[in-house]
Amino acid sequence: MEWRVRAIRGATTASENTVEAIREAVTELLDVLEARNQLDHDEIISVVFTTTRDLDAIFPAAIARERPHWDNVALLDVQQMYVKGSLERCIRCLIYINTPVSQAKIHHPYLREAKDLRPDWSLSQVSATVSSAVQSRRR
Repeated sequence: MEWRVRAIRGATTASENTVEAIREAVTELLDVLEARNQLDHDEIISVVFTTTRDLDAIFPAAIARERPHWDNVALLDVQQMYVKGSLERCIRCLIYINTPVSQAKIHHPYLREAKDLRPDWSLSQVSATVSSAVQSRRR
Protein backbone atom coordinates (compact mmCIF):
# COMPACT_ATOMS: atom_id res chain seq x y z
CA MET A 1 0.00 0.00 0.00
CA GLU A 2 1.60 3.25 -1.17
CA TRP A 3 0.44 6.46 0.49
CA ARG A 4 0.28 9.65 -1.56
CA VAL A 5 -0.94 13.19 -1.22
CA ARG A 6 -4.19 13.53 -3.15
CA ALA A 7 -6.52 16.46 -3.76
CA ILE A 8 -10.30 16.29 -3.60
CA ARG A 9 -12.24 19.04 -5.32
CA GLY A 10 -15.83 19.96 -4.78
CA ALA A 11 -18.26 22.82 -5.28
CA THR A 12 -21.79 23.88 -4.48
CA THR A 13 -23.93 26.98 -4.42
CA ALA A 14 -25.73 28.82 -1.65
CA SER A 15 -29.33 29.85 -2.23
CA GLU A 16 -28.62 33.32 -0.83
CA ASN A 17 -25.97 35.34 1.00
CA THR A 18 -27.00 34.45 4.55
CA VAL A 19 -25.24 32.57 7.31
CA GLU A 20 -27.96 29.91 7.21
CA ALA A 21 -27.83 29.37 3.44
CA ILE A 22 -24.02 29.23 3.35
CA ARG A 23 -23.96 26.88 6.37
CA GLU A 24 -26.46 24.56 4.67
CA ALA A 25 -24.46 24.48 1.43
CA VAL A 26 -21.05 23.96 3.08
CA THR A 27 -22.40 21.28 5.42
CA GLU A 28 -24.03 19.39 2.56
CA LEU A 29 -20.84 19.59 0.47
CA LEU A 30 -18.59 18.34 3.27
CA ASP A 31 -21.07 15.61 4.27
CA VAL A 32 -21.11 14.26 0.70
CA LEU A 33 -17.37 14.64 0.31
CA GLU A 34 -16.64 12.78 3.56
CA ALA A 35 -19.16 10.00 2.90
CA ARG A 36 -18.20 9.36 -0.72
CA ASN A 37 -14.47 9.36 0.01
CA GLN A 38 -14.63 7.67 3.43
CA LEU A 39 -12.31 10.33 4.83
CA ASP A 40 -10.28 9.69 7.94
CA HIS A 41 -9.88 13.09 9.58
CA ASP A 42 -6.31 12.26 10.60
CA GLU A 43 -5.43 12.01 6.90
CA ILE A 44 -6.60 15.55 6.04
CA ILE A 45 -3.65 17.87 5.46
CA SER A 46 -5.48 21.11 4.68
CA VAL A 47 -8.55 22.59 3.05
CA VAL A 48 -8.88 25.71 0.91
CA PHE A 49 -12.34 27.21 0.41
CA THR A 50 -13.14 29.80 -2.23
CA THR A 51 -16.30 31.84 -2.54
CA THR A 52 -17.56 34.15 -5.21
CA ARG A 53 -17.59 37.83 -4.33
CA ASP A 54 -21.34 37.79 -3.65
CA LEU A 55 -20.94 35.55 -0.56
CA ASP A 56 -19.67 37.39 2.49
CA ALA A 57 -22.05 36.51 5.35
CA ILE A 58 -19.71 33.90 6.91
CA PHE A 59 -16.42 32.13 6.20
CA PRO A 60 -16.86 28.53 4.98
CA ALA A 61 -13.82 27.56 7.09
CA ALA A 62 -15.64 28.74 10.22
CA ILE A 63 -18.43 26.30 9.37
CA ALA A 64 -15.96 23.46 8.70
CA ARG A 65 -14.16 24.12 11.96
CA GLU A 66 -17.39 23.39 13.87
CA ARG A 67 -17.52 19.84 12.47
CA PRO A 68 -16.40 16.94 14.64
CA HIS A 69 -12.64 16.30 14.24
CA TRP A 70 -12.09 19.37 12.03
CA ASP A 71 -10.89 21.71 14.78
CA ASN A 72 -7.20 20.96 14.09
CA VAL A 73 -7.36 20.92 10.28
CA ALA A 74 -5.55 23.76 8.52
CA LEU A 75 -8.30 25.79 6.82
CA LEU A 76 -8.14 28.80 4.52
CA ASP A 77 -10.78 31.01 2.87
CA VAL A 78 -10.09 33.06 -0.25
CA GLN A 79 -12.23 34.97 -2.70
CA GLN A 80 -12.51 33.39 -6.11
CA MET A 81 -11.49 35.48 -9.09
CA TYR A 82 -14.45 37.30 -10.61
CA VAL A 83 -15.29 36.37 -14.18
CA LYS A 84 -18.22 38.14 -15.79
CA GLY A 85 -21.12 35.74 -16.32
CA SER A 86 -19.71 33.02 -14.08
CA LEU A 87 -21.73 31.02 -11.57
CA GLU A 88 -22.97 33.14 -8.66
CA ARG A 89 -23.01 32.26 -4.95
CA CYS A 90 -20.49 29.48 -5.56
CA ILE A 91 -18.45 27.79 -2.84
CA ARG A 92 -15.55 25.57 -3.85
CA CYS A 93 -13.22 23.47 -1.75
CA LEU A 94 -9.91 21.78 -2.34
CA ILE A 95 -8.97 19.20 0.28
CA TYR A 96 -5.46 17.77 0.48
CA ILE A 97 -5.22 14.32 2.06
CA ASN A 98 -2.69 11.55 2.65
CA THR A 99 -4.23 8.33 1.37
CA PRO A 100 -3.49 4.94 -0.17
CA VAL A 101 -6.52 5.41 -2.45
CA SER A 102 -5.79 5.93 -6.14
CA GLN A 103 -6.73 9.22 -7.78
CA ALA A 104 -9.23 7.38 -9.99
CA LYS A 105 -11.24 6.27 -6.94
CA ILE A 106 -11.60 9.75 -5.45
CA HIS A 107 -15.05 11.31 -5.74
CA HIS A 108 -15.23 15.04 -6.49
CA PRO A 109 -18.74 16.25 -5.59
CA TYR A 110 -20.27 19.09 -7.56
CA LEU A 111 -23.67 19.86 -6.08
CA ARG A 112 -26.64 22.09 -6.78
CA GLU A 113 -25.96 24.67 -9.52
CA ALA A 114 -22.26 23.79 -9.41
CA LYS A 115 -23.00 20.50 -11.20
CA ASP A 116 -22.68 22.45 -14.44
CA LEU A 117 -19.06 23.36 -13.65
CA ARG A 118 -17.83 19.81 -14.26
CA PRO A 119 -20.42 17.85 -16.22
CA ASP A 120 -17.67 15.46 -17.34
CA TRP A 121 -17.02 14.40 -13.73
CA SER A 122 -20.70 14.16 -12.90
CA LEU A 123 -21.29 11.76 -15.78
CA SER A 124 -18.16 9.68 -15.23
CA GLN A 125 -18.85 9.37 -11.51
CA VAL A 126 -22.45 8.36 -12.09
CA SER A 127 -21.24 5.81 -14.63
CA ALA A 128 -18.60 4.46 -12.22
CA THR A 129 -21.15 4.24 -9.40
CA VAL A 130 -23.64 2.36 -11.60
CA SER A 131 -20.90 0.07 -12.93
CA SER A 132 -19.72 -0.69 -9.39
CA ALA A 133 -23.28 -1.41 -8.23
CA VAL A 134 -23.88 -3.74 -11.19
CA GLN A 135 -20.63 -5.63 -10.51
CA SER A 136 -21.43 -6.08 -6.82
CA ARG A 137 -24.88 -7.50 -7.69
CA ARG A 138 -23.29 -10.06 -9.99
CA ARG A 139 -21.12 -11.44 -7.17
